[in-house]
Amino acid sequence: MLCTSPMLRTSLRRFSTAVRKYTLPDLPYDAGALAPAISGEIMTIHHSKHHNAYITNLNVALEKYAEAEAKGDLAAMVALQSAIKFNGGGHVNHSIFWTNLAPVASGGGDAGKAPTVSKMIDAQWGSLDAFKSAFSAQSVAVQGSGWGWLGYDKAAGSLKIATTANQDPLSTLGLVPLLGVDVWEHAYYLQYKNVRPDYLKSIWSVVNWANVEERLAKAK
Repeated sequence: MLCTSPMLRTSLRRFSTAVRKYTLPDLPYDAGALAPAISGEIMTIHHSKHHNAYITNLNVALEKYAEAEAKGDLAAMVALQSAIKFNGGGHVNHSIFWTNLAPVASGGGDAGKAPTVSKMIDAQWGSLDAFKSAFSAQSVAVQGSGWGWLGYDKAAGSLKIATTANQDPLSTLGLVPLLGVDVWEHAYYLQYKNVRPDYLKSIWSVVNWANVEERLAKAK
């Protein structure tokens, strides 16, 4: 049979070794540095367990996809796409999330570090407080698990508040992510229980507005 030929087995091994392996990025601050907004216990579990699990499962799915593609197994390739989207999205989203946050001592919560973003927010929502209220309201309303986002619409040249379900990245809506807030319960339950609004109220004190500003500059 063709699938057992030495030539194809060699080809598959070469294809497999070429598949990129994703790794867990380090947090850009100590796990406890965002307290009291987010406890060190939550950050440690969220980063080392949840984010790491997405990466592990993504690498497995990509390996299987490469093998299926090498075999020309289209059905298997299609079947693996949901796992790649979910776990790949989890890796993409969390990688943004960690950099979107900063300790207060490092400028967390200081919107003055994002002058361009702040100007656009004022123009579209009237004030930073009005924007925070709108963002929080939409994020609180996410049913089940998902993310709240501030994205940049390149076509319109404007900002947009959006939400995505599960681990869908914001790119699935055609927007460039500037700020993402994880509203899965694993992001806050140990500290805030099921009171998502309190978590969203607190997280503004550690938003890394300098990072949001940097993302906008790169998106334009």
